[in-house]
Amino acid sequence: MSNRANRNTRKPQLSFVGMLRRSLTHRRARSLSALVALTVSAAVATALLTLYADLNAKLHNEFRNFGANVVVTASASSPLPPNALAQIQQAAGPDALVAPFAYAVATTDRGTSVVVAGTDFPAVQRLDSWWDLTHWPATPDAALLGDRAANFVADEHAVKLTYAGKAIALIGAGRLKTGGDEDSRIYIPLPAFTHWTGVSPTVVEIQIPGGAVAVEAALTRLRSQFPALQVQPVRQLVEGESRIVDRTHSLMYGSVLLIALTVAVSVLATLSASVLERRRDFALMKALGGSQSQLMGMFLLEALVLAVAGVVLGYVAGSAAAWVISQANFHTATFPRLSVLPLVLLLNLTIAALAAIFPVRVLRGLQPAALLKGE
Repeated sequence: MSNRANRNTRKPQLSFVGMLRRSLTHRRARSLSALVALTVSAAVATALLTLYADLNAKLHNEFRNFGANVVVTASASSPLPPNALAQIQQAAGPDALVAPFAYAVATTDRGTSVVVAGTDFPAVQRLDSWWDLTHWPATPDAALLGDRAANFVADEHAVKLTYAGKAIALIGAGRLKTGGDEDSRIYIPLPAFTHWTGVSPTVVEIQIPGGAVAVEAALTRLRSQFPALQVQPVRQLVEGESRIVDRTHSLMYGSVLLIALTVAVSVLATLSASVLERRRDFALMKALGGSQSQLMGMFLLEALVLAVAGVVLGYVAGSAAAWVISQANFHTATFPRLSVLPLVLLLNLTIAALAAIFPVRVLRGLQPAALLKGE
């Protein structure tokens, strides 16, 4: 008796699964259309969410290539304190890039006035990697000539300058072109500059990573520790970085929403057409004793099965797309993240469920007798 009962309880389940399988395979065009739409949805969502996971870090890293976002300036009445660079580095954070600058107006061998800047070339190379130059100076007596400043000297390979009656001879190591004030300056190593002019650094340029919040926190620390110095952010960089990050986030949210709505409409049309084509089948199932909840459950399950299949395919395609996009735009790979999978699954299941609401309402209004009579 128990075996017979078990067989009787299994038959409806096997029949239900069989109907679901036949529904998906016998109408392959409709099923494939819905599957493609849901796969596209999952792929786009996976790609965008994967990129979003480390978007901030990648954008902030890109902005580090644009140089300093904070400038600390001293004056004659308030010079930089001893060990200022170490103290500024500590206040700005261990990941901050710091470079000192000292300035003086010298005279070239042509009698032309030119701004000469003493700096730490290795530090500037890390800070201002965006500078366009032939090569960085590497010797203690090397000079880096701005593109316009090179016209002020008689021989750009043997640079002779005079400051306060004291001359210095330098070897021109390269040309610098930025399109800014740097083009009118001559940069030399800070030790040679200080020994020649006796002028100490008055400007410290800082690159603080992490976006507007991190910059504001570092500004607060610097101003608190150095109240006599002028500590100012480079507004164009700080505000521009914040705007770009915010707009990129909004663009990604909007793209996911737009794709989700488009896919929902496509799946809705596919499922509605499927219901209309199968009205007689559903009516016959009702006439043979199938309950309304069973019919609705089978139809919803069909939509959810397609959604899950779309997630599996879309996750693979979206992860690959995120890797390609990241490599092409940021030159670093973005690897697949399992953490985005539940969100993508939730999105696809929601799309499938919402798209099935209208067809389910159609099923509820079916009248088996009228349909089977051909009315």
